[in-house]
Amino acid sequence: MSTRRKHTLGRFRTARAALSVLTAFGTLAGAALMGAAPASGVQATDKMAESRIAPGVEYWQFDIPASHGMARAHVLDVDLSDPRTSVGLLYPGAVGARSVVSALADGAGAVGGINGDFFNISETQHPGVEATGAPVGPAVARGRALKAAVPNGQRFGPAMPPGVTTEAVLGVGSDGRARMDNLRLDGEVRTPQTRLPLGGLNQYALPVGSVGAFTSDWGSTSRVRSTCGTDTSRGAPCSTDTHEVKVRGGRVVESAGTPGSGPVARGTTVLVGREAGAQELRKLSVGDRVGVRHRLVAAASRTPFRFALGGYPVLRGGAPLPGLDSVTSAVRTAAGISDNGRRLLLLSLDGSPEFRTGLTIAEVAKTLRGLGAREGFSLDGGGSSTLVSAATLVAKAPGAESVTVRNHPSGGMERPVPNGIGVFSLG
Repeated sequence: MSTRRKHTLGRFRTARAALSVLTAFGTLAGAALMGAAPASGVQATDKMAESRIAPGVEYWQFDIPASHGMARAHVLDVDLSDPRTSVGLLYPGAVGARSVVSALADGAGAVGGINGDFFNISETQHPGVEATGAPVGPAVARGRALKAAVPNGQRFGPAMPPGVTTEAVLGVGSDGRARMDNLRLDGEVRTPQTRLPLGGLNQYALPVGSVGAFTSDWGSTSRVRSTCGTDTSRGAPCSTDTHEVKVRGGRVVESAGTPGSGPVARGTTVLVGREAGAQELRKLSVGDRVGVRHRLVAAASRTPFRFALGGYPVLRGGAPLPGLDSVTSAVRTAAGISDNGRRLLLLSLDGSPEFRTGLTIAEVAKTLRGLGAREGFSLDGGGSSTLVSAATLVAKAPGAESVTVRNHPSGGMERPVPNGIGVFSLG
């Protein structure tokens, strides 16, 4: 038997053993761990179904007796040590845009994928302001930084664990290993008068008093939303002190009193300022020299990310993070990392009526740990009715023309999302 075949069989024996642990967790843990007795004694291993999607990529599903009822999990098990297998960012080609996961996967030629980060889904608190559809956290595609994180108080989604910020990401580095980290924006605007720290990159919300940069990666969506809310209140009014300049070839070519919309041409950077940032931009005249630089800096590793997207960690070093919600149950999407970053588990819960009670975030962490993950990361997919239906997992068999939605989105159909994790195969 080949070494690869032994490795594959070993992984599935481990998975089956882990599912047995999950079953015991559901049927025996009781109120002390789960908050209530499980809905039934269905054995997870009896419900498991598996299939090979591509070399190094397996799909399987299983049921979890949870505190609020039975949940069904759909999993893509990705072996990153297989040279034919990789993962990357799925997105519609612009930060401020959305599409359904199946279309994103098909368009990129992926064999599978799940939805990604939480995003600016609505603007009910700012009537007349366009919802951008842009994600909350940083995003990296093919090694290029697409955007940075919005202020903590401007995020959408359920509360994060204590000490976690919107800079949290999950991704795969240039070494081919998956990891969690934080990505901080390091940037500067140089004008004839001063040097300003850059407060944002292609973000739907800028820090109060800052200047943010918008590039062609942003798309054509209005930039007005970036000056609404505050660092601590997403629903605070939009700023009345704003300014925008366009920079091309290192010089100001246009200036306006309010943020605009429409595509940003390649080679052009639009600088949007609010409050103190707006006051600095007003000092600029057409023809003035302006320099802009930006990059995303990882907190824990010097290995650059090949791809990354936002969310928040729920499991570190095999232990659930303190303060995880153990009460609110919903349909969830999450990712787990094991084998020192060489294995990535992409998990999405089923949203059909019989399974819609889902899991709490604490149960998600315990589920990922039961599957062998040492690190776990929560993605968009639960916590409120406006986010539940975004939990979509798709997979495509080699040679198929399109992917198949494996789970049942809780809204009855796929919801357009800003990004996701795509699984790719050369096999």
